[in-house]
Amino acid sequence: MLTLDCIYRASFALKNVIRRTDLIYAPQINNESQVYLKPENLQYTGSFKLRGACYKISCLTEEEKARGVIACSAGNHAQGVALGATKHGIKSLICLPEGAPISKVEATKRYGAEVCLVPGVYDDAYQKALQLKEEKGYTFIHPFDDEDVMEGQGTIALEIMEELPDVDYILVPIGGGGLISGIACAAKQINPSVKIVGVEPEGAASALAAVEDDQLVKLSEVSTIADGTAVKQIGETPFEYIKKYVDEIVTVSDYELMEAFLLLVEKHKLIAEGSGILSLAALKKLHCKRKKVVSLISGGNMDVMTISSMINKGLISRGRILTFSVQLPDIPGQLEVVSHLLNECNANVIGVEHNQFKNFARFSEVELRVTCETNGEAHIQAIADKFKENGYIIQKIN
Repeated sequence: MLTLDCIYRASFALKNVIRRTDLIYAPQINNESQVYLKPENLQYTGSFKLRGACYKISCLTEEEKARGVIACSAGNHAQGVALGATKHGIKSLICLPEGAPISKVEATKRYGAEVCLVPGVYDDAYQKALQLKEEKGYTFIHPFDDEDVMEGQGTIALEIMEELPDVDYILVPIGGGGLISGIACAAKQINPSVKIVGVEPEGAASALAAVEDDQLVKLSEVSTIADGTAVKQIGETPFEYIKKYVDEIVTVSDYELMEAFLLLVEKHKLIAEGSGILSLAALKKLHCKRKKVVSLISGGNMDVMTISSMINKGLISRGRILTFSVQLPDIPGQLEVVSHLLNECNANVIGVEHNQFKNFARFSEVELRVTCETNGEAHIQAIADKFKENGYIIQKIN
């Protein structure tokens, strides 16, 4: 059973292993509350998972260590186990879903683990790890359904409560439930009035489904850009702590995650992965005006291509980039007209495709596609209105 003493013991054991991630005051994130970020994306392995994995490994017997360890992961637990095992001179094998970001796969190998890629999602990697555990006799390090792991994750709450004793809300991402279990248990025992809010992606809301049905629910499928929380069913042990300590669970869409990612980059120059920004995306869904809120940024392991994609999609979602098509008479001077109208609207053109051969339905017209920088939906509407006033109808593509 999780106790505050156990979590303090984990904190002492991890003192020389983890980085203490101090709170960052973030007034630009939400002006209705006092928001603080807990940047676990700045942890040594880029994620909070280091805490639970390393503490669990420190608790193993010599016989368990000698057998080597095996784990399943969406990527971040893998790095924590790999690093912890290597520090103790233990062999480690990690089962990862084939869709795990390349950066997480390569980092896991660099920390000293052998990697087994498994077709499917986290749950498929979990089944493969259990199979190999039975076949080879490895010691299994569960990413969330283990009280030692939860105690390691709970050390985050000790740091938050020490630095901000009068915190009103702590927002925590939920994947398998180990992180929020540890944090909620520690925070509530220190201050029972603090509100613990769990955040899940809409496409993988297994904790919310379990709470609503009052039993574990296995989702038929998961679909979210937050790969670290793409779990079909939360852990059995975490479920009990969630029911006991968590006050509310909210969900956010992938579009809201992309907007939150862009907000974090713009306002605080921090990079966080999809799962890492769940709590940030949920801020606008809470009724917590004039409250002190800690938003846990749980991880930041993303490859460069994904970062680029998130930025571009975030810009589109917030109305900062507009791509549109417009039909033009196939006569000279039309590009100049379009350029003039966009200039009047103060829209910066960043891409143009002029296709003379695409529109066979209207032989006398051509299609022009334009991508430009905009300042939001009101600006986009102003551009559409300006073109309409001059006899052109634009079709928004993104």
